[in-house]
Amino acid sequence: MVDQECGRSPICLTVPGLGCSGLGHWQTIWEAERDDCRRIDLGCWDAPLRSAWVSRIEQAVTAARAPVVLVAHSLGCHAVAWWARWAGEDASDVVRGALLVAPPDIDRPGIDRRLAGFAPAPSAPLPFPSILVASSNDPYATIERSAGMAAGWRSSFVDAGKLGHINANSGLGAWREGQALLARLIGSTVIEGPWRSPVAGATLADHGALQV
Repeated sequence: MVDQECGRSPICLTVPGLGCSGLGHWQTIWEAERDDCRRIDLGCWDAPLRSAWVSRIEQAVTAARAPVVLVAHSLGCHAVAWWARWAGEDASDVVRGALLVAPPDIDRPGIDRRLAGFAPAPSAPLPFPSILVASSNDPYATIERSAGMAAGWRSSFVDAGKLGHINANSGLGAWREGQALLARLIGSTVIEGPWRSPVAGATLADHGALQV
């Protein structure tokens, strides 16, 4: 789909989390199957530095020759939020939206020390449309905490059901439901305001508003 404002097709920049997304992860599969998806090499994957990751996102967004949609997973979601806080309202000049999948609760006690450098979690509204997708049995964040992050970021919120950390272990393959949400962001038809499934534990396919 072509971005009508700029006349150019958006590029989807994937932002993995701790350890990078390996084989079998939906981000890796999207990059292989879709011509519009490219990974941001954040570096220091096993010992992430917030300043380095924010800098790499800035470099990638600045270098993009088309409107950008960010596709983040896990700690990558917090990296996007920190970058948006640093970039301010100017971020919306290039970034058309963000798909934020399974952000961990980095403010909870006993958090992995490798994630501690990203705490506290940014709570300011993002300056571009976003959708936050969470799992009701994610070991790294409760569904209530995920909803709270979505509210702070002014993201539309989707309870994807019991999908664990929504990673390779979840067995999602190319995760077509996630691609349907991405299509909404690319087409700038993201649901306005925070949205929550009216039925606890509803999956993406259970709600007609998510059909594309």
